[in-house]
Amino acid sequence: MKEQLVTDVMRLMLPHLDGAQLKQLKQAMEYALFNYKVTGVEDQAEKDDSGDVITKFITAKRLEGCSEKTLKYYQATIEKMVQTLDKSVRHICTEDLRTYLTEYQTKNGSSRVTIDNIRRILSSFFSWLEDEDYIIKSPVRRIHKVKTSSNIKATYSDEDLERMRDSCMEKRDLAMIDLLASTGMRVGEMVLLNRDDIDFSERECVVFGKGDKERVVYFDARAKLHMLDYLESRTDSNPALFVTLRAPHERLGIGGVEYRLRELGNRLDIPKVHPHKFRRTLATVAIDKGMPIEQLQKLLGHERIDTTLQYAMVKQSNVKIAHKKYIG
Repeated sequence: MKEQLVTDVMRLMLPHLDGAQLKQLKQAMEYALFNYKVTGVEDQAEKDDSGDVITKFITAKRLEGCSEKTLKYYQATIEKMVQTLDKSVRHICTEDLRTYLTEYQTKNGSSRVTIDNIRRILSSFFSWLEDEDYIIKSPVRRIHKVKTSSNIKATYSDEDLERMRDSCMEKRDLAMIDLLASTGMRVGEMVLLNRDDIDFSERECVVFGKGDKERVVYFDARAKLHMLDYLESRTDSNPALFVTLRAPHERLGIGGVEYRLRELGNRLDIPKVHPHKFRRTLATVAIDKGMPIEQLQKLLGHERIDTTLQYAMVKQSNVKIAHKKYIG
């Protein structure tokens, strides 16, 4: 109760005092109240404006360019935390969040990566509350990044890619595989493409990435030939580059692509066949062949080069060759 009193007074004085003065006020109140026991009844009439504050935060993130998918994830994560703690966002403290994250991990068996993702979202939310003067200090400041193990994620081998190409029974599937393999585009970017978006003469197309950012991606001659072959075989008038096999031939969605590739992988006994693995494979091959990381970053559409480095797994054999060349 004493700590809550100090916090409430500081919150009320926040618009009138700077950081140094608030710190002195806190120290003075803690000293003055040290020998006193504070008791009282919490004001039940105090309005909990957590819902309104969360809505304002989501609006702010939308203005920053976050996708609707990201915003839904942010909102669901924050609302679940508030509902579980059953406290106003203005009164949540560091220990509340530590307990919440620990219990969440235990109850759901979540990985450390998942817990750190939740921590990052909460950190963004409470930092915004601090910047907007809703709270004095973010309670996430003292909760450090969760250490995660760095696992080398698998890529497709040349043999895997050739087996998938040889086993495609539909021209559409062959064109999709070659486009994903040669461009490294996201599956969400591919399903948004229209026929008119493809420049076959230059072997390139413009895709809309995360945050509605445009970038140019390039495909090879094999992808060009297979896409042209697929488009010539179509009898529908849908402008989409890839459509469903059955009438009325609607635009193919992400789920459809994932299902088709998973089915192909199961038939060939290739583990974990999914669209994103093509992206990681291209990044790894590009690094191994000496492509500058800055150019690869632009090709993949990453804002931060750290993200690109996580995608590109350098083969150990190339590390050995480089050691002999530069050191040994």
